[in-house]
Amino acid sequence: MSADLSISPVKQRLILVTGPSGAGRSTAINALEDLGYEAIDNLPLSLLPRLMQGPAHEKPLALGLDTRNREFSTAALMDAIEELSARRAYDFDVLFIDCSDNVLLRRFSETRRRHPMAGADDPLRGIAREKQMLESIRQRASILIDSTELSPHDMRAEVSRLFSLEIEQKLSVSLHSFSYKRGLPRSADMVLDCRFLRNPHWEPELRLMTGLDPAVAEYVSQDLRYPAFFQHIKDLCDTLLPAYQEEGKSHFTIAFGCTGGRHRSVTLTEATSQMLAQTGWQVSCRHRELQREFGSAL
Repeated sequence: MSADLSISPVKQRLILVTGPSGAGRSTAINALEDLGYEAIDNLPLSLLPRLMQGPAHEKPLALGLDTRNREFSTAALMDAIEELSARRAYDFDVLFIDCSDNVLLRRFSETRRRHPMAGADDPLRGIAREKQMLESIRQRASILIDSTELSPHDMRAEVSRLFSLEIEQKLSVSLHSFSYKRGLPRSADMVLDCRFLRNPHWEPELRLMTGLDPAVAEYVSQDLRYPAFFQHIKDLCDTLLPAYQEEGKSHFTIAFGCTGGRHRSVTLTEATSQMLAQTGWQVSCRHRELQREFGSAL
């Protein structure tokens, strides 16, 4: 994206909202508008640079981007995201609304709408085409909401939890597990390496399990280095999270990585989630490699 996005001395809250058709992007945009955001849905990408020119406004802005727009381009949107991320004028997030294929298919069947990328073809093929087009955007997103099991009411509540403009709104913490073989999550604010802990992969009875299974979690936690490591994580969170909240940060992402993203990183993600929830933080989890293997309905 070659157009210049001018820098403004006033920092403006800006959220780009996208995701596959039927996942709930419009519901999210409407919820953001109810929260006090100026909301524009189905924005043509060519208008984005013009919209960002001039001084920033105090009112936060939410922009919905739809693959059905004739100007939509994955490469152009990625360029815009990278350019906006580099601008200090914006407090910027990409919100990706995702959903499992089967639920998307059911939603289109119930509304008797044709999938925009299916034409006369099988709707599942249209869903697959659109998801493939959006995969790089999904990986780049700073916040992911999976609407598979969410009603419209639940979706609005989740958006409100993440993006409320109330002064006393608590910092929202996202925890991700990942495999180093597939690269670092680009949205992570902090990355912790779990590869020094003993690996359940080498235990035949544990190999096919995941860190969500109690047997795997117990195996990992019995490593003699685990208690000290987990205490360091707690101490780090106790120091950093209140400081980031005081600075006005709305969310913070911590990523735990291991070799396969299946055992150790998942165990630490779940344990940290429970620890932070018990101390009053708003926490959400995402297991990147498990979602790849088992689907977004995990």
